[in-house]
Amino acid sequence: QVQLVESGGGLVQAGGSLRLSCAASGDTICISAMAWYRQAPGKEREMVASIVNSGSTYYGDSLNGRFAISRDRAKDELYLQMNDLKPEDTAVYYCTLFENRSDFVGGRYGSWSDGTQVTVSS
Repeated sequence: QVQLVESGGGLVQAGGSLRLSCAASGDTICISAMAWYRQAPGKEREMVASIVNSGSTYYGDSLNGRFAISRDRAKDELYLQMNDLKPEDTAVYYCTLFENRSDFVGGRYGSWSDGTQVTVSS
């Protein structure tokens, strides 16, 4: 079992930046891929970005290059650099993991973080 703990959320004005971190602990050898999701009030959960063990990254179509996912496997930490934030980015952000490539492709996630609130003001 892997535990995921987030940090870095908060309140920021439009156009600002935030960097989210997700620290993994436990049996991290099982991780094949990791991802960031977000969920705004009244909306479905949306994948923001993901990264597989090979280093390949994937991003949601609506982000327009403003976000960047990275991972430090030696430290078991996942990061999300968010630039040029917009009010529509306001949501609770979560990190999660996938134990194999089939689970990643199928969206069958494993552990979830508790989520961190990101609020972008106009």
